[in-house]
Amino acid sequence: MRVLGIDPGLTRCGVGIVDVRPDRRAALVEVTVIRTPPSMPLEERLLAVGDGIERLLDEHRPVAVAIERVFAQHNLNTVMGVAQVSGVALHAAAKRGLPVALHTPSEVKAAITGYGAADKKQVQAMVARILGLTEVPKPADAADALAIAICHAWRGAPAPSTHGAVGGAGDAAGGGAQETPAQAAWRAAERSARSSAVPRRLAR
Repeated sequence: MRVLGIDPGLTRCGVGIVDVRPDRRAALVEVTVIRTPPSMPLEERLLAVGDGIERLLDEHRPVAVAIERVFAQHNLNTVMGVAQVSGVALHAAAKRGLPVALHTPSEVKAAITGYGAADKKQVQAMVARILGLTEVPKPADAADALAIAICHAWRGAPAPSTHGAVGGAGDAAGGGAQETPAQAAWRAAERSARSSAVPRRLAR
């Protein structure tokens, strides 16, 4: 399963592409950060990000796209940028008939580390371990995009039936047919995100 993950942002948009096997072992396909300067007009920044995402979609042909969903952010400009880039990414995926999923940071953390409140360094270290990399992808936006892609692939992948996935996704996901702690934590984070979204909508 090839998934393209996006950590949306106007100044830095992380894009990571991974291949994940049925036994949950994952391999890096490509990771990059699309950058646009704040001095550039907004419409040109969105065009540049959109063109970059479309190039990667056409080059690597993923079967799904996963985007980080941010519920709250203190900086209004950051919120607007994330929302705008997310819209560009959704449009690019829809044009190609690709399914899109939105995952909250807590869902991603739970999927990658088994702990929904893990810090960024823990997530980044696990991403490197899962993909068998010698160092953490930089900047953080790149590692975050890979984490989002892995989270989505693991969410829908069947549980592995054998042990021994050394140096791959099996290290974090574990072997055996029963639900792993990471999967259980992910499902708990997903339930929490869904329940917390209700009062937010009502509040509007």
